[in-house]
Amino acid sequence: MEIGVYPTRQALAIADDQGLDLVEISPNANPPVCKVMDYKKFLYEQKKREKALKSKATKVVVKEIRFGPQTDDHDYEFKKKHAEKFLKDGAKLKAFVFFKGRSIVFKEQGQILLLRLAQDLEEFGKVEQMPKLEGKRMIMFIAPKKK
Repeated sequence: MEIGVYPTRQALAIADDQGLDLVEISPNANPPVCKVMDYKKFLYEQKKREKALKSKATKVVVKEIRFGPQTDDHDYEFKKKHAEKFLKDGAKLKAFVFFKGRSIVFKEQGQILLLRLAQDLEEFGKVEQMPKLEGKRMIMFIAPKKK
């Protein structure tokens, strides 16, 4: 079969003679581009390409670490180790201090705690968003450093 422009009926007849399908590749072209091929094989290869592209796309994982306004040193160190691991694994970190009830009066302590965390994790990631109060939570984002 030669490459060229064929009427639709003739192209369908050629495909039928070969036991294959006439698959429209580029419908927007003038005239539309079609190929004589097995349609199921075409769909399979198309899905395979899409799957490969999807796997190459990077997925951003956000891990959360929650503190209280008066978190003790041991708890802080424990959570800091987890934060280091998350950043080493390439995940974004969302650290927040949750204020319950009247503990909202300790806003400064929450901010100091988050800034201390940012300083301790400086070698693993950089601060993407400084501590910001949103409702009853003070939130800070840390992105992993590029390798």
